[in-house]
Order: sequence, then C-alpha cells, then structure tokens
Amino acid sequence: MMPLTFANIGEENTIVHIAGKPETKKHLEDLGFHVGGTVRIVSELGGNVIVDVKNTRIALDRTLASKIGI
Repeated sequence: MMPLTFANIGEENTIVHIAGKPETKKHLEDLGFHVGGTVRIVSELGGNVIVDVKNTRIALDRTLASKIGI
C-alpha cells in the first residue's frame, strides 16, 4: 500500500485504505472516495493533485491525498 500522492498520472488505482480522523474520512467519503473504488490522477502540481473519481474531477491538497491508500 502507498499513498495516492505516489501514483502515476493516468494510471487507474483501487483505494484500499482511507486514514485520518473520523471527520476527515467522512469528508473524503462524501467526495466519493470509498475503499474498493477506483481513482485516477489527472494532473499533479507541487504535490497537489487533480483526481478522477466516479467520473468527477476533484482537486486535493497533498495532505488529503496522502490519507488515501492505494
């Protein structure tokens, strides 16, 4: 397992773990990040990423992206 921040651009990955406080996990789940779901990095700039999850593009800062394990 590695954090989403280490994923390659354009590669589809399966989410295996979401870390953090309960409110952080809930926020990520509300955005569409669920264990077993897929996520793909669209672009990366300075550690911040734009991801495609459930056919929606979402921008995440490095801190939130590192809570998602793939």
